Amino acid sequence: MTLCSRILRSMDALLVLSLFAFTIPALAQGGYKVTQRIAIPGTGGWDYLTVDEAARRLYVSHGTQVEVIDLDSKTLVGTIPNTPGVHGVALAPELGRGFITNGGNSTVTIFDLKTLKKIADVPTGKKPDAIIYDPATSQVFAFNGDSESATVISAADGKVAGTVPLGGGPEFAAADGKGYVYDNLEDKSQIVKIDAHKLTVEARWPVAPCEAPSSMAMDRANHRIFIGCRSKVMAVVDSESGKVITTLPIGDHVDATAFDEDSRLIFFSNGEGTISVVHQDSADKYSSVETVKTLPRAKTMALDPKTHALFLSTAEAGQFTVLVVTK
Repeated sequence: MTLCSRILRSMDALLVLSLFAFTIPALAQGGYKVTQRIAIPGTGGWDYLTVDEAARRLYVSHGTQVEVIDLDSKTLVGTIPNTPGVHGVALAPELGRGFITNGGNSTVTIFDLKTLKKIADVPTGKKPDAIIYDPATSQVFAFNGDSESATVISAADGKVAGTVPLGGGPEFAAADGKGYVYDNLEDKSQIVKIDAHKLTVEARWPVAPCEAPSSMAMDRANHRIFIGCRSKVMAVVDSESGKVITTLPIGDHVDATAFDEDSRLIFFSNGEGTISVVHQDSADKYSSVETVKTLPRAKTMALDPKTHALFLSTAEAGQFTVLVVTK
């Protein structure tokens, strides 16, 4: 073998090793599965789940109450009762307060994060559903499904700061931490950008080819919004320009999105009984990783950033259950 041939062969080997190394990270992202089931007494419907990473608690909406689960022991440690038609839970850890939307009586329940005791009930628009806390303004945004509006509550004193007309049926939302809140308008196939200081809609963006946007999460560092669409696609939107960067296929009847900043994975939980997993290769490039089998109607989800575990709620053989999904 000539010296030239040896050099060429060595170069070929290095190229193969480089390509192999390049593909390993994407391949290694897969392997999620249901690893545990947490059975919770009682019947009734369910909706959002919310993780308190620092306090190691998981809040689970359940009929007319909120179940509180210890994230490490995976055991039920408390209940917040009298939340009729409960949908979502938002947390303001620095204020020691939590907030629950009650669609049944159009209120938000404020509770103490340590004791789980109710502090007050605040009236909202009709049938509040999604709810988030904006740390930049210390305000809570409760999105009212039947009023097509957001009730804004001062987290510190529980007083209503104002109402933002949205011009469409709101679904889930996200805050960028800098004073802007974004929300899906499912019936309009749009998202709105809300100035959280002025309490006005600053921009309204169509998200085609995404139709019926339902779920949302955000990569704040790269100004990217991840939307789960009922048209079986996920959409990546630039939060500054409103431009749709790309779309990828996901499962049917998506209802929640979670973004893991460490692994750069985006998770979409689907009512068909799957989780669609997508990797953020760069701010503008994304690739499908895997489809994880869960259970039918397990369409809402929360991520524990510490352990990277996912939690979903559903009913299995009549038993209300929280699924734990890990590698």
